[in-house]
Amino acid sequence: MEEDPKQREITEKILAAIKKQYGSIPLINQVLSERPDLFVPVANLGRAALEGRGVMEKKTRFLCAVSAAAAEGAEYCIKVQAEHAIQEGATRDEVLEAMVIGSYMALTKSQSYALREFAKLYDIKTE
Repeated sequence: MEEDPKQREITEKILAAIKKQYGSIPLINQVLSERPDLFVPVANLGRAALEGRGVMEKKTRFLCAVSAAAAEGAEYCIKVQAEHAIQEGATRDEVLEAMVIGSYMALTKSQSYALREFAKLYDIKTE
């Protein structure tokens, strides 16, 4: 696939900003940056969701990201998003609660799938 030089330039600027802000470039950004046509929109969405102007303060956004990362079992993301939340003023208890909420949601999701199948296997009537 032919690469758009303008998108490559934008990609390099985004990567430099990420490295400056966070000290390193996450693996997903390193790999996706091979395809600027995919990387630029994904990077912009991430920045808008976590750092853009919105009704939630950054600390809350990063705590949501901690919770989601915990639910998904995304070890690296948990670490990075927790660090960002702390930098934005999140307390130890806030980070812990975000992790517990995400972990709980993952538990109930797996229970929902498993117990729904159990009910089918054993002909348990559900509503």
